Amino acid sequence: MDDLQSIDAVVLVGGLGTRLRSVVADRPKPLALVAGRPFLCAILDQFAEAGLRRVALCAGYCGEMVAAELGNTYGPLELRHTCESQPLGTAGAVCAALPHLESSTLLVANGDSYCEADLPAFLRFHRGRNAAVSLLLTRVADTCRFGQVQCDAAGRVLCFTEKGGHRGPGWINAGIYLIERSFVESWPRTAPLSLERDVFPSLLVSSWGGLWAFAEGGRFLDIGTLESYRASEAFLAALGRGAASRTPSPVSGRCECAAGSTSRKR
Repeated sequence: MDDLQSIDAVVLVGGLGTRLRSVVADRPKPLALVAGRPFLCAILDQFAEAGLRRVALCAGYCGEMVAAELGNTYGPLELRHTCESQPLGTAGAVCAALPHLESSTLLVANGDSYCEADLPAFLRFHRGRNAAVSLLLTRVADTCRFGQVQCDAAGRVLCFTEKGGHRGPGWINAGIYLIERSFVESWPRTAPLSLERDVFPSLLVSSWGGLWAFAEGGRFLDIGTLESYRASEAFLAALGRGAASRTPSPVSGRCECAAGSTSRKR
């Protein structure tokens, strides 16, 4: 089934944002204001327009602020909140969100980056490969800051190049994934556990059918540096997502702290 209404999403909003502290000192990075509203709203707009209906926001630093600012609904989206009693890591945060989710396939996204994407086509790709995990890739002019992903002609991931290991144009991980719930349930519940460092590399040699990449991402922005954050208003305006088109819900969300012990710092 390719209907995104049947897919629950997880957005990882636990980043500390240490490189933005001089300009965004009072809130977690995904809540950094861009044109008067949180950057995270652009991601939620994208998900709502694609037809999703349920999103878990996995918070860490200032997690109660995420729940209080966004509430329990965002347009057609039902928001569910979890926060880390101690850092869980990207994979650990997905594990902690499972009790709040119902679908057999999960759409997972970083809360501090935005990438244009045909999400229904991404889901068709994932289903067509019978994949445990599919990554969305996008092409950038210089991969040095992000690392590089190399794939074969069919889209199977062959290897990752670490940040700083390659300069020049190439394909990068855009921070949006489709992951089967059954695969998440097989992950160890020990610390630390990272999608990028632990889970994805292990799939290259596992019996779960490999790691697949959908190399169709469009314009991309990660607000992890001062330079990119300062470019975010113009970037979102060019995508038609710059206007403050929504008033935050007056109903505060309940943030449930999840026990765990992995780290996530970007």
